[in-house]
Amino acid sequence: MSAVHVTVWDETGGAGVPVVFVHNIFTWGSDEAYGFAAQRSLADRYRLLLVDRRGYGRSPDTGRSDFDTDADDLVELLARLDGGAHLVGHGNGGLAAMLAAGRRPGLVRSLTLIQPSAFSAAAGHPAVEALLERVRDSAGVPESVTPEQYLRASTEGIGMAMPDPGPQRLRAVATSMRERPVWEAAVPLEPLRAAPWPTLVICGTWQDAPEPYRTYVGEPLVACAEAVAGAVGARLLRVDGYYPHTQQPATVNAALRELWG
Repeated sequence: MSAVHVTVWDETGGAGVPVVFVHNIFTWGSDEAYGFAAQRSLADRYRLLLVDRRGYGRSPDTGRSDFDTDADDLVELLARLDGGAHLVGHGNGGLAAMLAAGRRPGLVRSLTLIQPSAFSAAAGHPAVEALLERVRDSAGVPESVTPEQYLRASTEGIGMAMPDPGPQRLRAVATSMRERPVWEAAVPLEPLRAAPWPTLVICGTWQDAPEPYRTYVGEPLVACAEAVAGAVGARLLRVDGYYPHTQQPATVNAALRELWG
């Protein structure tokens, strides 16, 4: 039995090609704020499987969240689907999707990466090096900081609106606080470049994002998106804003339908 919960949205009666979605931090698969709720309309033609990574959503707590473990969970899920699936990952979920696709490319029909946290792919870029320098100099999150305090600092502290700090959100934040650092991952670019299926990379323009969110987060993620797209020969789609699939769902969903079609 899988260690993770999967929410299924399907209006095809089981006839649709499966699509696996993998979420970022502070969220879960079907979350309206940061997850993939705005992609639900795609269930008219596809069988959508929204993964809750370990410690998030309705998945159990199974120790420290880890991108390698997430990738193993994805491979296990993909292997149970006849003919594999299209794979979509956002942020840290995009990193896990890259690792899973690199390990078992035969289980993947296409790969979509929304601002993947693939920092090794953009090593040497000034924005990425500045981010890594900041985290190397950081002492980490003090034990005295609560998930609500961390969520507030990560949103209101950089000029963003804080989502409702309900129990499910705070559990997701607590898991994110102890997640294995994604900059430790070596992303598998060669297997993705050699894969027979198409890859789409999506990133925001970040022009309206508040400072320091754009500088500290946006610029490194854009650098990663550009580096990954160039390295694997993927199409790079830029959309306005900084959360492409929630802020520009019509554009993103149209691009996904085109890719899958």
